[in-house]
Amino acid sequence: YVAAVVAGEMFPDWPVEAYAAQAIFVRSFTMDFIAAGGVKDKYGADVSTNIEETQAFNKEGITDDIRKAVEMTRGQVMAYDNRYVRAWFHAYSGGVTAQAKEGLDYQEEEPPFTASVELPENEYVPDDVKHWEAMYDAQELQDMLADKGINVGEISNIEIVERGPTERITKIQIEGSSGTEVVSGPQFRLAVDSTRMKSTLVDQFQFDNGQLRITGTGYGHGVGLSQWDAFKMAKDGMSPEEIVKSFFADGVEITKIYD
Repeated sequence: YVAAVVAGEMFPDWPVEAYAAQAIFVRSFTMDFIAAGGVKDKYGADVSTNIEETQAFNKEGITDDIRKAVEMTRGQVMAYDNRYVRAWFHAYSGGVTAQAKEGLDYQEEEPPFTASVELPENEYVPDDVKHWEAMYDAQELQDMLADKGINVGEISNIEIVERGPTERITKIQIEGSSGTEVVSGPQFRLAVDSTRMKSTLVDQFQFDNGQLRITGTGYGHGVGLSQWDAFKMAKDGMSPEEIVKSFFADGVEITKIYD
């Protein structure tokens, strides 16, 4: 299962150390998920191969290097205060990672193991991930938002009203013919297709003449492991353990829970 998730979450031909770091995250996420009950209430099972329920899964994509990475980290998970760490990960940080409340609109108290980490310039990141643009017309936005239960009628204005500590969007106000709603940045991004609005780390956000233009950097929610930054760290010679610990707070330990 771990190998298939690593294959689903990372590209082929990446460094073994990056795969190994991802394997530790996958295993930690999985064990935490199982400890919370898994999907037993739904399927009578511990985990799911559905990305919307757990993690990406691609058994056909497993390579010898991925098998090697999983084996070299066998049994290793992240722990904080003897509990599994919620091992969030995303494609690219945009140069700085976020804590859970900012990046994920996490509703509970901020976990003690998360951290916001500044990262160096990354020459390996694809251009369309480092600098992206998304365009929407008002009717398209109205339909997309309505599909997610955000109904303001004909949209007249959309603007950012709050940013978090890393300048990610945390609140957006949407004005329309039927009223005004304020939604979280992560909620808005998911509503308008998270493969188009790739992150909430946005530099331009302008609604004009019935069209919204967004430009930004990064891909994903920005919390935890940044996969493209892990790629660079592996290329720079860091070990899987060093890569893993780079993205979380002091006190996170890598523990071997089975042989």
